[in-house]
Amino acid sequence: MRAVILYILLSLGCATVMLGQTLTEAKELYNKGEFEKALPLFEGEYNAKPTDASINFWYGACLFETNQNLKKAEEALRFASTKRIQDSFLYLGMLYTNQYRFSEARDMFSKYEALLKKKDDAARANLEEKRKLTSRLNRMVSNTEDVQIIDSIVVDKAEFLSAYKMSTSSGRLDYFNKVFTSSRPVESTVYFNEKGTKIYYGQPLEGISYSLFSMEKLLDDFGNEKELSATNFGLEGDVNYPYMMADGVTIYFAARDEESIGGYDLFVSRYNMNNDTFLTPERLNMPFNSLYNDYMMVVDEEKGVGWFASDRFQREGKVCVYTFIPNGTVKIISSDDEQYLAGRAHISSIKSSWIPGTNYSKLITLARKDAEVKEKVNHDFEFVINDTHTYYSLGDFKSKPAREAYTKVQQLKNELNTLDEKLESERVNYIGSSQEGKRRISASILNMEKRQEQLQKEIPLMEIQARNQEIQLLK
Repeated sequence: MRAVILYILLSLGCATVMLGQTLTEAKELYNKGEFEKALPLFEGEYNAKPTDASINFWYGACLFETNQNLKKAEEALRFASTKRIQDSFLYLGMLYTNQYRFSEARDMFSKYEALLKKKDDAARANLEEKRKLTSRLNRMVSNTEDVQIIDSIVVDKAEFLSAYKMSTSSGRLDYFNKVFTSSRPVESTVYFNEKGTKIYYGQPLEGISYSLFSMEKLLDDFGNEKELSATNFGLEGDVNYPYMMADGVTIYFAARDEESIGGYDLFVSRYNMNNDTFLTPERLNMPFNSLYNDYMMVVDEEKGVGWFASDRFQREGKVCVYTFIPNGTVKIISSDDEQYLAGRAHISSIKSSWIPGTNYSKLITLARKDAEVKEKVNHDFEFVINDTHTYYSLGDFKSKPAREAYTKVQQLKNELNTLDEKLESERVNYIGSSQEGKRRISASILNMEKRQEQLQKEIPLMEIQARNQEIQLLK
């Protein structure tokens, strides 16, 4: 009997030591900011001691930091706050801020401040930053756009474009690594306009941050790469996921800059044809933007719908693509109900944005419908002979002299394209060159401009010659 009692006492002692070791390890991970690793350890401690205030705090803090089971995080932090665990008030303030419960957040921050030591300047500075974010988010939620979100679908992030059922007139989207050859994965997309004559895409600039570029379709491939904005639209950080409207002026994109409230925020800008620049971009209102990554805005004018992607409330590797009805002009929700505004800004329920009595089923069906795919015909070029004959390859020519003449046309067009690129490069070099360099470059530019002018006259004449020679044979 004494042996059994001794065994039980030893077992309890070992269990206590092991529990202490687990808690010590968990706290070390917490202090290092390794919340993912610390969470299961604190969860085990919490299950063993659900009324321990300190464990409740650590458990709730780790749930918040890893964005898991926020309801349980609030419950644990609330319990810790009843025992006046100082940092529990700070975490509750952050949690309520993220949930757009601003009155409660401010109350928690005030209680946290009351417990701070007078000389704890670092903690006070950190608190001030949290309060600034709360105030900014409060203003943004107050300016939530009254937009009708009619549908949503959760998909794998790696295949999120599958949710964009764009009409042919709105162009098409593809993944960067499916369009371009790259030695590493590039997380961006490529937008093709309706005719497929121009593309817009994001790619790493000098291998670090993303910037937007465009290219034009030449005879057999895309070329004339151009960075859309020399100043990256005046934003610090990645600029990615472009979509150009059919007007060729309005561009939507996502950017991560120092003012972003989450990761990527959605922006819109417009092209100024007078000086070949883009206007200062505007950050879109909530609910388009959030505390998470929001990107890939598309507006399909033919279908009358739009889409954007967001990883808000999604587990790792997943993204939600929302379908909405674009507004002609921005309309802000007018309400003093903080909970209602928070729900609309968060998109807690898409049906809360619906107009009572409106049936969206037909529009939802249309938005989900794939565009009709027309049989694609590969053309080398398009050359109109007359009202009834248009040629798309050299093999279409019946006249050998006409074929030879148009072959010359293609050669001259290639020369002109190359010359245009060289001229643009030389003009850029001219600006930063010395006086001697400018004299040399100026002479080169003049020679190229003369050849350019010659080609611009010669090509149409050669086309007329080829056309007339072919018509003679067709008669």
